[in-house]
Amino acid sequence: MKPGKIYLDNCVTSAMAPEVLDAMLPYFSEKFWYPGSFVSTGESANEALAGFQQVVADSIKADAAEIHFTSGGTLANNIAIKGLAGALKGGHVICSVVDYPDLLTNAAYLEKQGFEVSYLSADSQAMIDLTELKAAIRPDTVLFMTTIVNHVVGTIQPVREISDILAAAGHKIWFHADAGQAYGKIPLNMQELGIDTMSISAHKIHGPQGIGALYVRKGTKLGQVIHGVKRVDGLQTGGLSLALIAGFAKAVELNFSDFEGNVARLRQLSDYLYQKLQEKIPYIELNGAPGEGRAPHNINVSIDYIEGEAITMMLDMHGITVATGSACASQGLKANYVLMAIGKTHVQSHGSMKFTLSRYTTKEDLDFTVDTLAQITEELRSRSPLYNALRNQER
Repeated sequence: MKPGKIYLDNCVTSAMAPEVLDAMLPYFSEKFWYPGSFVSTGESANEALAGFQQVVADSIKADAAEIHFTSGGTLANNIAIKGLAGALKGGHVICSVVDYPDLLTNAAYLEKQGFEVSYLSADSQAMIDLTELKAAIRPDTVLFMTTIVNHVVGTIQPVREISDILAAAGHKIWFHADAGQAYGKIPLNMQELGIDTMSISAHKIHGPQGIGALYVRKGTKLGQVIHGVKRVDGLQTGGLSLALIAGFAKAVELNFSDFEGNVARLRQLSDYLYQKLQEKIPYIELNGAPGEGRAPHNINVSIDYIEGEAITMMLDMHGITVATGSACASQGLKANYVLMAIGKTHVQSHGSMKFTLSRYTTKEDLDFTVDTLAQITEELRSRSPLYNALRNQER
């Protein structure tokens, strides 16, 4: 079967929409210019860029001037976190043990720069403890970071409640959020959430790879992280592809033209997938929050008595792409750090499967996947002494 025929790893990247490619093509050829002044080519690029900024800004209820294009979500996170740190020059930072690696590696960097970092724990559904957050705040706390939708189990953090806690601290605590798995999947209103900086990425919503954006609330000052000549944006200096930005804007238009309908369809599909998994495969457990507490595209389960890596490879032989644990932290066959942090065992972590859906996923895809997975599970379990011992006890 063709590799990736059924692609269920959309948390890593998603297929670029055909309309996105069409929107990009003119900027690879006759409209290849950079923004500039006094000449028609530069002014035309200025006008196009302003339009693209407005499209992205409208999707999160922000002002166009608050949108800064970057070469991806990771760079957006780095510009925001290191930029805030550079402006603050020290203090106390809070994040959590279940955050995305971008945030955790930046937290480790800040510790080397002299900041103190507190790491909040999470409950069995990967929700951070708000009482622990309140207790962690100190007079010198300057920054809080969170991953709005957990990249492994899909749990949605209570952003508005977090913002209220930070606002009640009696001094300014800057709030950075990674929205890589949240953008296009749940509503994000910058007028209501109290976030100061937020990263988003195009290729998670059927846009092109290599482009993202950083939201920076008006009045938020960032130290310069990348130095050089300004072509498109002052925060990421140097060249950025207007073709990729055009594709990003088109992907946003497609996603938000019927946002509620797109989200409802993803929710229906993920609910259907979990129902079918429960029907066809015994000894299976959902990881993360149930129902509306999780992002609509994410289903993460632990399947007892088997190794997720073996399932992943065997599904791949049938043209089905899924993930085991986190694609950003599973190298070396290590137990997934998020699953371990929420109380799963090494066995449950290694037996975890993550299915992330997209607008191109169909029920037929899911039926074939579950049927194939059920057969593989039965085959692998037949080789498991623990599983066979359990079945003998049940008899």
